[in-house]
Amino acid sequence: MSELERRIVSVFLVCLLCMGVAACAAKQDSMEKIKDWEFTVIAEENVPEELLAMIEEKKAEPFKMTFQDQGFLYICVGYGTQETGGYSISVNDLYETANAIYVDTNLIGPEPEEKENATPSYPYIVIKAEFTDKPVVFD
Repeated sequence: MSELERRIVSVFLVCLLCMGVAACAAKQDSMEKIKDWEFTVIAEENVPEELLAMIEEKKAEPFKMTFQDQGFLYICVGYGTQETGGYSISVNDLYETANAIYVDTNLIGPEPEEKENATPSYPYIVIKAEFTDKPVVFD
């Protein structure tokens, strides 16, 4: 290989490396939190009927879904069938990045005295927030 060919290959490899670094930096920027989102956890009686019907169909298995209605975004997370009642769900984080909305929830188990109730339950949470057309990423 001639000296000129080596230099061309070297320049090409440096360009590829720079493009890779730039792509990684852009990806990191797109995942960086822009702002926390305000939201409301809504009670079952305030859930739109169409969404409630969808939840009813899915509640036996874990699910994650979104729903749009009248300018609002509903973010739903269900944890499937649990052997007892007494479960609760916390919202650990809901925030916006350049490309998406991220939501993180956690299922909290029942207190020991509540485990005596052997009736199955289907814990889920419905979060109501302002509408966006960004995709929702469930952590």
